[in-house]
Amino acid sequence: MSNKHLTEVRFDQLDLPEQLVRALHENNFEFCTPIQAKTLPLSLAGKDVSGQAQTGTGKTISFLLALFTRLMAQNEDNSNRLRALVIAPTRELAYQIYQDAITLNKHLNFNIGLAYGGKDYQQQRQIIESGIDILIGTPGRIIDYYKQSVFKLDAIEVMVLDEADRMFDLGFIKDIRFLLRRLPPASQRLSMLFSATFTYRVHELAYEHMNNPESIKIEGEKVTAEKISESIYYPAMEEKLPLLIKLLTQIEQGRCLVFVNTKYVGDRVYRTLRANDFKAGLLSGDIQQHKREKLLQAFKQGRTKILVATDVAARGLHIENVSHVFNYDLPQDCEDYVHRVGRTARAGADGNAISFACEQYAINLTDIEEYIGHPLPSVSVPHDDLPEYKQPQDRKTKSKTKPKQSANKDKAKASAKDKKPRSKKSAAEPPKTEIKIPEAVMQRRFSKRGYEIPAVG
Repeated sequence: MSNKHLTEVRFDQLDLPEQLVRALHENNFEFCTPIQAKTLPLSLAGKDVSGQAQTGTGKTISFLLALFTRLMAQNEDNSNRLRALVIAPTRELAYQIYQDAITLNKHLNFNIGLAYGGKDYQQQRQIIESGIDILIGTPGRIIDYYKQSVFKLDAIEVMVLDEADRMFDLGFIKDIRFLLRRLPPASQRLSMLFSATFTYRVHELAYEHMNNPESIKIEGEKVTAEKISESIYYPAMEEKLPLLIKLLTQIEQGRCLVFVNTKYVGDRVYRTLRANDFKAGLLSGDIQQHKREKLLQAFKQGRTKILVATDVAARGLHIENVSHVFNYDLPQDCEDYVHRVGRTARAGADGNAISFACEQYAINLTDIEEYIGHPLPSVSVPHDDLPEYKQPQDRKTKSKTKPKQSANKDKAKASAKDKKPRSKKSAAEPPKTEIKIPEAVMQRRFSKRGYEIPAVG
């Protein structure tokens, strides 16, 4: 791994507490990245910061160091009062921030809580109610606990918004404003906002709820990371799966992320890879949280080599040695392309980003190339050399078993009916009533037709 992504600014040269410097050294953090070198002197001096940099450049460590330093400097006795709030758009990003915070808190004694949906509702609540200094979480679960008076926001000293543009994309902006309007005035707290991409809406949010923030933007020559090797294929729809399988078989080491636009396509790709003996996993928004965490752990440890994912994995996940990112479906949002390919070539490593422009999503390519500022190098599809592959078995559904059950029930009912005695069946039928027509009426009807009724008796 190269160190060219680092600056010459050392962490021990900054005005950081000794406990934090020790934790950094124990985790092999010695020199700052550009975003850290630019923002830390400002935030450590108590100035609000809005920072923009490419994904994987250390934004999380930057705001966590400033957060811990601020809380240690104040040293106020706010027992059982929440002092810092960190808001992230997704569960995965919130959990990643929490893990980094635990690492930096090794030689400190701050109580850190986590609030995100999908699992441990009562356990999370109990931890927060017991008294914590720092709360990290997603907007929905944080507001849920707040409305139940599990904690208060009137003692907040540090507020952090991570991936603020994603908050808009996911429709969280009303929730964010709800929380920010209940914090102490901006002049009484340290506020930090970080993201890989900034929009006009994000800047508006920053200036509305922050105290004259210093805007820091770290730009490379390209919007995507410098050490990503990008390429694009133009396969037909039916060629995408065999092309993906062919390219995956050529990768000997590293981990691969395969991004899709819908969970339906993701499920089909995942099952096809498993049917062809690839160690693959599937990550989408409807997967239960505990299963997500187990899947991510297996991927990080190398037990799962390929992770098929929707954009739920496009931000905030720091996984080492992701050698290849595949855009099986070109994203419909050009910013999502940057975040997807940013999962590789992190912290100065090399990486590969391979995209498929099929007839369904090729229309997105123009916007993507315009946004990143360069065309994607084209590679021809080896039409005659695409492998044959095993089709996955169809999933067993409940609908397939229901007809059998109903058929069996119908047979049982039919046989039961056959066994019933006929006398009981006839007894159950309504009695037949005999209708007697008066003799005068009968004579009138028959006489009209030319018939005569013989006299009786």
